[in-house]
Amino acid sequence: MIRIAGLRHRVLDIPDLALEARQIAVIGENGSGKTTLLEVCAGIEEPGEGTVRFLDHPTSAVKVGWVGEFPDRTLLFSRVYDEIASSPRFRHRSCSETDGRVRAAAERVGIPHLLKRSVATLSGGEKALVALAAAVADDPDLLILDEADSHLDAGTAERVRGVVRESTAAHVLWCTQSMETAAGADYLLFMAAGAVRHHGTPEEVFSLLEETCFYPTLWRMLR
Repeated sequence: MIRIAGLRHRVLDIPDLALEARQIAVIGENGSGKTTLLEVCAGIEEPGEGTVRFLDHPTSAVKVGWVGEFPDRTLLFSRVYDEIASSPRFRHRSCSETDGRVRAAAERVGIPHLLKRSVATLSGGEKALVALAAAVADDPDLLILDEADSHLDAGTAERVRGVVRESTAAHVLWCTQSMETAAGADYLLFMAAGAVRHHGTPEEVFSLLEETCFYPTLWRMLR
């Protein structure tokens, strides 16, 4: 369970929220606080007030995998292999275990052919897949994706969704602009002005957004 209590940080104002579902999509207008919420949940930012706990632990005490909208801002190493190896190395895995995790993550994401490449030579989509492989290489407890699918072609976006579905993470938080992706989540948060205005299953939340641009296009065609 992810439990948020008395959270006030920058634009955020979330008095109480308990999330038990595995895959949780976060949607809303730009500036509504989605990224800030994800950064607080990831432990990237320390909240001004309140707490975020994961399975009754602070997020600083659990393994978090992060994939951002712009991988160029978060990729740290010049070689693909070293980027994917960063999490197991930071956790002092042995060389053989680290190598196994790197190769397994690359296979899972479909990029074993990129392991020897320089990050600088990759396309934007390839960099996003490398960031995803790095995020899942050490089997995080909490996997967070901040609009990681925003600039991907349809094939690459579907590959990302497949890796997320197969992830061993207990919870996945995914901020997305794709309402079709959000519709496939177990639970949905709709944010506005720093608050969670609606939350529930996709069916419950989208029923309240039917006359807005947030209603999934495919659902609109079928209704």
